[in-house]
Amino acid sequence: MDSLDIDIVLPRRGFELRVALTCAAETVALIGPSGAGKSSLLRAVAGLEHPAHGHVTLNAVAWFDRARGLDLAPEERRVGYVPQDYGLFPHLTVAGNVRFAGGRDRPDLLERVGIAHLAPVYPRELSGGERQRVALARALAREPHVLLMDEPFAALDVITRGRVRAELAVLLAGIRLPTLLVTHAFEDAAALAPRVGVLERGRIVQLASADDLLARPASPTVAALTGANVIAGIARPSAQGAIIQLAGGGELETTTQATGAVQIAVHPWDMVLSDPASSSLIDTVVSIVPVGGNVVTRLTRFAVQTGADRSEGPTLVPGQVVGLSVTPSKVRVFADGPT
Repeated sequence: MDSLDIDIVLPRRGFELRVALTCAAETVALIGPSGAGKSSLLRAVAGLEHPAHGHVTLNAVAWFDRARGLDLAPEERRVGYVPQDYGLFPHLTVAGNVRFAGGRDRPDLLERVGIAHLAPVYPRELSGGERQRVALARALAREPHVLLMDEPFAALDVITRGRVRAELAVLLAGIRLPTLLVTHAFEDAAALAPRVGVLERGRIVQLASADDLLARPASPTVAALTGANVIAGIARPSAQGAIIQLAGGGELETTTQATGAVQIAVHPWDMVLSDPASSSLIDTVVSIVPVGGNVVTRLTRFAVQTGADRSEGPTLVPGQVVGLSVTPSKVRVFADGPT
């Protein structure tokens, strides 16, 4: 079973990318703010970036080892790489793009990713989802030992994104390669990867299952990336834990003991709309948007997710003042710092 081991230091503008990560025959998703170093990590594995220190090995065979002066060229590494823009050759057909990567026709791969009928078509004639499939087939045509995917859904509309993501999940489970997948969307990461790594200024601040990231975020950044409301406040001790005076006004209770400057995180589905007259926290409705089987109410400072059937709740309109409540155990508290 293939195993990719990465332990590198790569200087970036303003910070150093320092990552130690082992990926077996599995998919590890990497999420984080723009500029955190996610794409740079993929490029270092592919041989397109050259770390200042460390190593990249596959099954204990070095692709890069700064101490030994070893740095294999990209074509010497068994890597399948799907870049953000897919990088298809516009003058080659679908079959030609895949042939260029593998050195021979691969009708089996075209069939596998569902584009056999597009073999004679040129990239300009393809939809975003079709181009993504061609890029994936081309990456697999190299018969790689490692697969790298950089924002594979970035160019897709919402409907296509969901369908292609489901198809990719089945494909990745079948090929069983060490796979690193970069995405900005936590939903994509959760759907595709048993483990999700969160990068923040060049460091993996948490590597865990999507469920663990939701339940036990290690930082405000992790909480925000999973969709939580994150806001600063001042904590004072209480009998149950602490009371947080929030920036912009209002209070929330938490079962976490805390004192002084903090940041709190609350997921939208843990917030309950209530009568502002009896609430210690109020906010103003900005928009009400149906999302799937739920409704997301955007407020000035918060987002609240409720079921689509709000027959027992208040009727909301933009500009309306509403109260908010949260079960204290659902309020996560972090020492104050940048999100």
